[in-house]
Amino acid sequence: MHIESIPMWEGSGNNYAYLVTDEKTKKAVIIDPANPSEVLPHLKKATDSGIKLTNIINTHHHHDHAGGNVEILKSYPLPIIGGKDCTKVTKTPAHGETFTIGEGIKVKALHTPCHTQDSICFLFEDGNDKAVFTGDTLFIGGCGRFFEGKAEEMDTALNKTLGALPDDTKVYPGHEYTKGNVKFGVKVDQSEAIKKLEAFADANKQTQGKFTIGDEKRHNVFMRLDDPAVQKFTGKTGRVNVMAALREAKNSM
Repeated sequence: MHIESIPMWEGSGNNYAYLVTDEKTKKAVIIDPANPSEVLPHLKKATDSGIKLTNIINTHHHHDHAGGNVEILKSYPLPIIGGKDCTKVTKTPAHGETFTIGEGIKVKALHTPCHTQDSICFLFEDGNDKAVFTGDTLFIGGCGRFFEGKAEEMDTALNKTLGALPDDTKVYPGHEYTKGNVKFGVKVDQSEAIKKLEAFADANKQTQGKFTIGDEKRHNVFMRLDDPAVQKFTGKTGRVNVMAALREAKNSM
């Protein structure tokens, strides 16, 4: 499986689209191609080289993820797999439903309602390689705002659904927010794992695909709700209360 990251709106939204290709068959999908003017040149280059696009995938309906669908469809009239509220969506897979890309890549849909109620993360597996595309649910060192859900839902999304994935699953989020997330993380806890993430974020412009679910369990405070240091920062106990307090504190930064 080959993953090409396509940065969009650098300096403002700092979004990512992802082109994922099955290297055996050259079949590929484009994930969250929200800004066509930045994405289409990459798609043209890929298709000119023999890659066959089969689907658009959306992680949720927000404009900076699904807002490019109409324009992309003009050049690539493809079925759209995504949350039920995504523009022009063709199919919304059930939680746990799987499909394949080419011969090598198995994809599993993981419903993660909270940021939006139609949020879906997508686990891609190709042999021993595992990657999860998390939209605005899980960021490196952080999580999305609770626009359409509550703290309990984000705890379930992060710590039960995504937290149950193999520790070596690489994380590909919808935005490059790591610097801001780790700035908050070091306020919560001065652990070695968080300091290590801070050093990486200071030294690297992009962090997508560089960290795993196992890493997130160590350096992401939203995945450490039972940790005494995190509970001390929030002044709360109980996972849902700690999650809610963390998000409120991050919102007010």
